[in-house]
Amino acid sequence: MKTMQMLKFAMVVLFLVSGLIGCASTQPVTPVEDQANVSQADMSQQTEVKGVGEGSMQGEAVPSHDAVAGMERIYFDFDQFTLSTEARQILGENAKYLNANSGAQVVIEGHCDERGSDEYNLALGESRALAAKNYLVSLGISDKRLSVISYGEEKPLVMGNNEEAWAQNRRAEFKVVH
Repeated sequence: MKTMQMLKFAMVVLFLVSGLIGCASTQPVTPVEDQANVSQADMSQQTEVKGVGEGSMQGEAVPSHDAVAGMERIYFDFDQFTLSTEARQILGENAKYLNANSGAQVVIEGHCDERGSDEYNLALGESRALAAKNYLVSLGISDKRLSVISYGEEKPLVMGNNEEAWAQNRRAEFKVVH
């Protein structure tokens, strides 16, 4: 099992590195949400790619500079990976951005709040990223341009042990890697 995870991790890193090496320029992108499937290795992969905003220690989200580029992160309800009406609307706008920037390759990151086991949150984060990917594909974006990864609870947007902080950490984000 560990060997298979390492193999998958190596494949993801190779994919990301090859995408970055062949890229003349990068355009930052932000989150997208829908239902899709991510491997355990993708979930445990921790390679940093361009584009995500960081949270502050006071429990307030710092706006991502990616939103300026035309894409926004989406949020999920507790223990869910289904897309809300608002998330679908945001994904529709994100799809417009991707159509206008046809060279962009995007990694969709799934994130969770701190509740639940590491394994559970990795799986839930993957489901969130896949949901976003699948919805974008349904809007005409090529699945070859989209990959997913789950960080589970490992990269919170904001710190805090309350519903306000948790709600901001249940999200999907986009990173451009072309």
